Amino acid sequence: MREEEKNQSSQWKKVLKKRWVYPAIYLASAALIISGIFWFQAANKDVADPPSVTENNTDDLLGSNNNEDAVEVTQSLENVDMPVANADEVEYVTEFFDINASEEEQEAALIVDGNKYHPNLGVDIAKKDNSEFDVLAALSGKVTAVRDDSLLGNVIEIEHDKGVTTIYQSVKNMKVQVGDSVKQGDALATSGTSQLNKDAKTHLHFEIRKDNQAVNPQSYFGQSVTSLEKDSKVEMQEKEQADESSKTDEETDSESQTGSNIEESDSESQTGSDVEESDDQAKIDDQTNTDDETMEESSNLQIQE
Repeated sequence: MREEEKNQSSQWKKVLKKRWVYPAIYLASAALIISGIFWFQAANKDVADPPSVTENNTDDLLGSNNNEDAVEVTQSLENVDMPVANADEVEYVTEFFDINASEEEQEAALIVDGNKYHPNLGVDIAKKDNSEFDVLAALSGKVTAVRDDSLLGNVIEIEHDKGVTTIYQSVKNMKVQVGDSVKQGDALATSGTSQLNKDAKTHLHFEIRKDNQAVNPQSYFGQSVTSLEKDSKVEMQEKEQADESSKTDEETDSESQTGSNIEESDSESQTGSDVEESDDQAKIDDQTNTDDETMEESSNLQIQE
């Protein structure tokens, strides 16, 4: 046994004396250590903490803001609906007053109030059988005004994103209050009458405003809210171009007037110069006549002598 042990120890000594043994041991140890580290990290990752209650609560708290953003996106994607349940059952009794329309169309879009004429800033919608109907929200938004008005027939105003406002007049049995959030298609009131447009009888006066400027609702029914923003930008550009053109025309007229004034001034100066020359010539003629008379008198005296 002792001889075998001695032989084994001598073999180990021989092995350890070789140059590659210790580097191999170091490399093997390093590999084991690195493998252990990776295994430990992987094990911790597998046993990762589940979503904590705090994280869930944070998501819940942020949910309100996310919902608000979602509402804004939804409104931007909405198409403008007619504020009625069935468009086939209604008709336009008074249309929007368009400055670019024909004279006949403009006359038809005037609201007669006694001896006064008002351009219609929206559309007046009535049922074909003149019966009452539910007034629905054309877009999702927030109610900003609800007021009784005998002249206009009660008013509801709803604010939407992108500076868009919808106005509902000539209504009764109003079902919303200021501050209410409404969805597209929610019932707001019932059609009614107004003192301003008695001829329309039972109807709804509906307006769409972009940045407080009235636009033709008929042009946007079925269109996205973003189309209102695009058209508003185009109108602003056209208005700016028109203003620039008007300024250019005014400057041109001013320059023409200035040139005309200069010509008149030159003409007056020339006239004054001509008058002065005429006066000078008259003086010369008078002096010549005087000299002639003096010479005649002198010659007569010499003759007499």
